[in-house]
Amino acid sequence: MLLVAAATGLELSAALGIRVQARQGELFAASAYGRHMLALVTGVGVVNAALALGRALEQARAEGTRADGTGADGVVCLGVAGSFDLEAHPLCCARLVERETWPEYGLLFSGQCAADARALGFSLNGAKAAAPGAIFERLEWDGPGVARRMGLAPAGLFCAHSLTVSGVSADPERAKALHERFDAGLENMEGFAMAYAAERVGLPFAELRTVSNPVGARPPAGWDLPGALAALGVAAQNFLAPTAGPVQNPQQRT
Repeated sequence: MLLVAAATGLELSAALGIRVQARQGELFAASAYGRHMLALVTGVGVVNAALALGRALEQARAEGTRADGTGADGVVCLGVAGSFDLEAHPLCCARLVERETWPEYGLLFSGQCAADARALGFSLNGAKAAAPGAIFERLEWDGPGVARRMGLAPAGLFCAHSLTVSGVSADPERAKALHERFDAGLENMEGFAMAYAAERVGLPFAELRTVSNPVGARPPAGWDLPGALAALGVAAQNFLAPTAGPVQNPQQRT
């Protein structure tokens, strides 16, 4: 059974086509598009995402040992994101993320847009810095391949690299600096934390996001959150219900 998570109830409701009333951090059973799943609203940001998903995975594992069928066998992150490049990733498009970078872990020098993770000398997962399995600021995976192995339907989705930040880029200058340094298409606030939590317990991970805004522009300038949420519902239905056939939405732009 998949564990499907989003930062907010607004995003999870739009993605699953249901009214989510669960409290932040509360794991609950849900059904959407003919699929039974576990669902979770983590709360916004890397701290909430890591804490909520970590606890939820432990809870699912504990309940699964009692043979009640609620153990998670994969994690799906659903939500909206900002775009660093509206030509490549326009408003309301859907993207399958296949790389997450957390640019705030490491040594941060004055005048730099991001930290140097390896300069700190400590990997996130406790492995020696030179070890092949050491995790610093980046996680990368075969997005379509992993999704297919999870029983999901990535066909028709373009892939993207994403940055996970605690401080959202609030001006074009910072957005430009991060885009140039990391060659990322999207910016979000939870993806790396969720991917890392799944990796730490050996579960496959998929991340689907739709674009709600240009990075560096604060609302309402250039934003289309309603359109992004509508597009998220369409993309999530196609992604989670592979036997249902494609769903058409004239509002979604690719």
